[in-house]
Amino acid sequence: SESDWAELREAQSMTMALPQTGQAVIIDIGEAEDIHPRNKQDVGLRLALNALKLTYGKDIVHTGPVYQSMTKEGNKIVLTFTNVGSGLKATDKYGYLKSFSIAGADKKFVWAKAYVQGNTVVVYSDEVPNPVAVRYAWANNPDDANLYNVEGLPASPFRTDDWKGVTQR
Repeated sequence: SESDWAELREAQSMTMALPQTGQAVIIDIGEAEDIHPRNKQDVGLRLALNALKLTYGKDIVHTGPVYQSMTKEGNKIVLTFTNVGSGLKATDKYGYLKSFSIAGADKKFVWAKAYVQGNTVVVYSDEVPNPVAVRYAWANNPDDANLYNVEGLPASPFRTDDWKGVTQR
């Protein structure tokens, strides 16, 4: 479904276009009913990684995967990312990625199957034979989002479409 919190996170991510700007993704340590997490220590550690990389020039992985592009391959969409670090991983013990949805031109999103393939993510659903868009962790509280880099930093929530959201008029 549509989510004003997801759109707020997207707006915050848009600020990354400014030079010397960092972002600490905290989707995995937030609170279900409060956009401000109680766990300030991990937030501070992630912000410190940004400072070490962007301000002090340290050669470190400072953030989790960030959506870069998509290509359509038959009934699947293959996603590429920046900031993959040593590689992508699912934190599910069986290796399944969660919190992905997919839609066709009708703009109706359904839950999708997704898996890591090298440094890409493949997304599909038997319900959408001709997919055009993917969303990840697009919800107020996407508590099952589990795409990370090997360094343990979570992927930023994203969408591949630019369809009008609930906060746009």
